[in-house]
Amino acid sequence: MEKENTFLSELTRQFLKLPGVGNKSARRFAYHIMKMPKLQVENFSKAVLDTRNSIETCKICGSLTNYKTCDICRDTSRDVSFICVVAESKDIFHIEKSCQFNGVYHVLGGVISPLYGIGPNDIKIDSLEKRVFENKIREVMIATGTSVEGEATAVYISKILKTSSVKISRLAYGICVGSDLEFTDEITISHAISGRKEI
Repeated sequence: MEKENTFLSELTRQFLKLPGVGNKSARRFAYHIMKMPKLQVENFSKAVLDTRNSIETCKICGSLTNYKTCDICRDTSRDVSFICVVAESKDIFHIEKSCQFNGVYHVLGGVISPLYGIGPNDIKIDSLEKRVFENKIREVMIATGTSVEGEATAVYISKILKTSSVKISRLAYGICVGSDLEFTDEITISHAISGRKEI
């Protein structure tokens, strides 16, 4: 029994590493897995490992993909002169759901956050700057969310790109201050895109 508790404790600790999972949820997940049939647990574990081993980042935009370049970057119908800058790959899904954006993306891999020791050199701002200056980009729309960190990142990017002739815009404030795209519905995102402001 003591050994079983040790394994359950370790499994609970692993679930605690997931975002938004507290002690109660982690413990509930661990006990639920113990009740699952062994084959189901094996399939679950395999799905996690297969996904982690097969996913890489797009060499153009930095989003998650099964290939060297993602579906959006390979899509010839997209407007490659219009870049939407997002903090994480998951943000692309929410913008795509709005059906209001037909450009391409640039994933920073985070936002500037001095509190957590994340500076401009720790996210993909250099590669964004390179994309803008080496290609015929007409507009960069910054969609890093309205948290303090998201705003700081947007301001930094706008200053970096001001020396170029590209138009720099920001999602309109239909999105609540302090919120992330992940928690914003597609209608609000749609209005925010159409009402974006130049910065």
